[in-house]
Amino acid sequence: MTSLVHHITVDCRDAYGLALFWSAVTGRPVSDDDEPGDPEALVELPSGPGLLFIQVPEEKAVKNRLHLDLQPDGPRDAEVERLLGLGAALVDDRRTPDGKGWVVLADPEGNEFCVERSAAEREDPA
Repeated sequence: MTSLVHHITVDCRDAYGLALFWSAVTGRPVSDDDEPGDPEALVELPSGPGLLFIQVPEEKAVKNRLHLDLQPDGPRDAEVERLLGLGAALVDDRRTPDGKGWVVLADPEGNEFCVERSAAEREDPA
């Protein structure tokens, strides 16, 4: 017997609000079953587990022990700027002069995630 990862669940203060942010990040809608004020909200992804946001009473207190690594379909640097415009915050810039590396961002509730190079940038680092 084995199990599949069905959802990646994120504890948060505003489930629907954070789901809206991640909906914009991924280009996938918040579930039709969810609305503002709901204690949980789901962003279903086209493949793999969905992102499930669950409202909890406490604020985030420490660094995540688990985080998402995003690979954009366009240039990494342009995606970082787009995500900052959506409300992400810069945590750490790990880009290197040769074009490798990643950028650590945080969503509006402080959950860290990384933005890596796109597949095209990995093939042609110039």
